Amino acid sequence: MTTNTNNHPVVTRSEWLRARKEFLNEEKEMTHLRDRLSEKRRNLPWVRVEEDYRFEGPRGKAKLADLFEGRSQLLVYHFMFAPEWEEGCKSCSFWADNFERSVVHLKQRDITFVAISRAPSEKLAAFEKRMGWTFPWYSTAGSSFNHDFSVSFTPEEVEKGTGTYNYGLMKPPISDMPGISVFYKDPSGAIFHTYSTFGRGIEGMNATYQYLDLVPKGRDENGKRAFWLRHWDRYEP
Repeated sequence: MTTNTNNHPVVTRSEWLRARKEFLNEEKEMTHLRDRLSEKRRNLPWVRVEEDYRFEGPRGKAKLADLFEGRSQLLVYHFMFAPEWEEGCKSCSFWADNFERSVVHLKQRDITFVAISRAPSEKLAAFEKRMGWTFPWYSTAGSSFNHDFSVSFTPEEVEKGTGTYNYGLMKPPISDMPGISVFYKDPSGAIFHTYSTFGRGIEGMNATYQYLDLVPKGRDENGKRAFWLRHWDRYEP
């Protein structure tokens, strides 16, 4: 929803401060709730990954275990880029512009971050170069990884509306959807799927949207989500 900036209430500094402090109590309540939810998230049960998934990436072929790069935690962004597409999804590109510089900091906390798409590695490399990104980006190389983690759908699932996304049955609007999945590798080498989130669940990882939520006009989308969005190199100067 967009805030009306016309004829907006204007008050004295003391009145503004009183209203701001009242709202601060609600912000703190939400922060504490987020802390509690984060703890519950970490305490969710895990599922052992038994499938021997294979990928193709910057250094050639790789197993799921290789993607950890010696660390115990792996964050996967499911980037929408189907094999037949010539460029990656503009919304996923928006997210990628935001998390690009987080990768080096995540490494210091025993976390490897990667993006994974169904498109062949050659297309990923070309688009990555165009966008100026440096994070590791892997192709599923024809494996069932994206389908198994509910972000890619068969033509039949799209046609008949039998896809499963965000933990519910739906008619996928397109063959590939966004999401984030988390994995843990224990000292024995066993890999576990610990968490996945989809849809608006990934919004917290987009810093630009968090900034937009602070300004008077907000996201200013009027119910048309991201209608204004382009690949960054296609915005007008």
